[in-house]
Amino acid sequence: MRWLDKIFKGSNHRISEGQYQGVFADENRVWDMPSGSLDGHAHSGNEDLDHAIALSLSEEEQRKANNIGGSSQVDDDEELARAVWHPQCFRCHACGEPISEHEFSMSGNDPYHKSCYKELYHPKCDVCNHFIPTNRAGLIEYRAHPFWGQRYCPSHEHDNTPRCCSCERMEPRNVQYISLDDGRKLCLECLDSAIMDTNECQPLYLEIRDFYEGMNMKINQQIPMLLVERQALNEAMQGEKEGSHHMPETRGLCLSEEQTVSSISRRPRIGGNRIIDMFTESKKLTRRCEVTAILILYGLPRLLTGSILAHELMHAWLRLNGFRTLSPDVEEGICQVLSHMWLESEVMAGSGSSSHGASTSSGISSSSSSKKGAKSQFEKKLGDFFMHQITMDSSPAYGDGFRAGNAAMLRYGLKRTLDHIRLTGNFP
Repeated sequence: MRWLDKIFKGSNHRISEGQYQGVFADENRVWDMPSGSLDGHAHSGNEDLDHAIALSLSEEEQRKANNIGGSSQVDDDEELARAVWHPQCFRCHACGEPISEHEFSMSGNDPYHKSCYKELYHPKCDVCNHFIPTNRAGLIEYRAHPFWGQRYCPSHEHDNTPRCCSCERMEPRNVQYISLDDGRKLCLECLDSAIMDTNECQPLYLEIRDFYEGMNMKINQQIPMLLVERQALNEAMQGEKEGSHHMPETRGLCLSEEQTVSSISRRPRIGGNRIIDMFTESKKLTRRCEVTAILILYGLPRLLTGSILAHELMHAWLRLNGFRTLSPDVEEGICQVLSHMWLESEVMAGSGSSSHGASTSSGISSSSSSKKGAKSQFEKKLGDFFMHQITMDSSPAYGDGFRAGNAAMLRYGLKRTLDHIRLTGNFP
């Protein structure tokens, strides 16, 4: 219907339709907020407005029949506008105050102050909490985390806004992440389950060894496991003669060479928003078998620490069971498969959707994982995120290797897949 359009065109108001458009920078989609159409139906409960609409339509049909000119029609529209909208009655649908400005916005048949409409429908940045600016084309352009959905201004990718080293979410301006002593930052939710020293990690290490034993992949050798700082891990990585590493940052390492490594011996304290009182001790690692030790980066949540441990233990299992030198995509791929399987069992066990002894889609008992009981909603979401990272990894060795290994495992089972790798060096 055109009656409402004519009312506003016959007045001193300028109408802007209630629509915002924006672009997902990583998905190239258009942002559409609720749009206002000037052809919408009037509210059925407003009898005066219904009467005015009916009067307008009746008079317009009569004019068409009588071929009345356009000048008198404009006068009639002005009269209709004054009849329908008293200044004190034309109010913002959001705040309820009269609209006296010459410009306003519409959503459906509801008028808004432009400022009220913007507050309701214009997206805000989850980092700085400001309205996300429009680009040169007049579209709202922003970045969005593919998993968490955190929405932020494109400028934050270049203004040194910190990210959590675990979940990758950006640090909001009204929240302070915890600074670790190696330049990493940890959000408060990830800090809640973070493992900070070697002794604290031992129970998790034993749980994952039990997980392997439950798959008939028992590791009999007592392999030392140490939690270390970033610098110590990088130095140990340089001392290894071979091996593939996940750049830009390695968070775990299965050592084959004898080295002296500095490990974290006592949980550091938090002072303000920083880690303080870090205690380390040097350990000389001697080679008693094909694997010297397993090193894990400290300060990561339990589920991430465990997934890294599961990955590195698979490296150890392969070496201890005489698997010949494998290509990076096969070795890293099957290690990622075991990491993903452990995460899946933990998330399912903590969700309450499976009881003790229930099987995951990988056919692995979740009884050992259920020892920890129910997890918080965030921790379950975090587990889903770490699995998402594994499945969506774009690197040839870790990403493509995982997808090929996981497809083989789902089709043939883990034992037949490993037997085929032992014989051929490739996935079946």
